[in-house]
Amino acid sequence: MAIATDLIKKLREKTNAPMMDCKKALEESNGDLETAVDILRKRGQIVALKKAGRCAKEGVIGSYIHSNSKLGVLLEVNCETDFVARNEDFKQFVKDVAMHIAATSPSYISREEVPSHILEKEKSVLKETVKNKPENVLEKIVQGKLEKFYSEVCLLDQPFVKDDKKTIKDYLNELIGKIGENIVIRRYVRFQVGEDIK
Repeated sequence: MAIATDLIKKLREKTNAPMMDCKKALEESNGDLETAVDILRKRGQIVALKKAGRCAKEGVIGSYIHSNSKLGVLLEVNCETDFVARNEDFKQFVKDVAMHIAATSPSYISREEVPSHILEKEKSVLKETVKNKPENVLEKIVQGKLEKFYSEVCLLDQPFVKDDKKTIKDYLNELIGKIGENIVIRRYVRFQVGEDIK
């Protein structure tokens, strides 16, 4: 199937993926734009998994200061090479994530960072709220509510403020897939006038 150039351009604008990857994804999806987006997302996740073990010692410190100067974020994002640290897409990602943190105030970067005592307490509270449900669906309900908890407190699980159809993890994986290096959100600090540091 021949894919129209304007459709390839449209997919590229939507995903920032390389032109040839967009063309291949559209060929695989028989020209269906949404399916092509899913194909590119899955490829990005596969590339991200392959790159995850590689050392990311370069990177940048990014920042975001809100217009009223009462809220700010400092963020460190690492990559494998200094070359990537100067890449425009990488810099835009750092900027976007700093702004996202300012807006959503996550408590942790990933679900693996949530301390076990906080997780156990959350599970206990969730089980208490659904204790009257049938035993066979109880665990499933708790797991669903736990996913919602993660999406509220963990940066990587949060819906991206600029595009809530994808999470920060999806955005990160897309960038890894596009750039071809391991990229890690290492740490951040969020300052708000009158509040303790987060």
